[in-house]
Amino acid sequence: MKKSTIRRAGAADAKPLAALGERTFAAAFGAMYPPEDLAAFVAETHSPAAVSALLADPNVALWLAERDGVAIAYALAGPCGLPHPEVTPGCGELKRIYVDANAQGEGLGGMLMDQALCWLQTSPRRRLWIGVWSGNLGAHRLYRRYGFEKVGEYSFVVGASRDQEFIFSRG
Repeated sequence: MKKSTIRRAGAADAKPLAALGERTFAAAFGAMYPPEDLAAFVAETHSPAAVSALLADPNVALWLAERDGVAIAYALAGPCGLPHPEVTPGCGELKRIYVDANAQGEGLGGMLMDQALCWLQTSPRRRLWIGVWSGNLGAHRLYRRYGFEKVGEYSFVVGASRDQEFIFSRG
């Protein structure tokens, strides 16, 4: 098996990132939402146009992990948009980190997290934030190992559905 590589994503990566985002989100959370809610959410957040807009935003960064030329994991970081009273315009957020099921267990999540946190810490942002599904206990453990603590909760909207999200922060 060829080794996985991680690199900063560019404009040409919009389509593979969109497909990977749709695939990993549906695999992780598809059973939680009615099909119409899932389809609307994916069309809004994981379309090539939506990913292209993220890639064009100088305040946002995406990293892509590939194996044999195939996108298998990614991370997205940028300004914090979480609904917490202590969030300021200078705060940064790890917005997404997903690893395809066939690539889990290779340490890609930690490597992508390292890339994103390094980028977030070199910008003028001081406090870092992460929103995570309340039931994702593995992610909670990972974020705590990186010094994040649970500081709040909110409802994550997918179509007409809502689920409980935890807000983690450090710094």
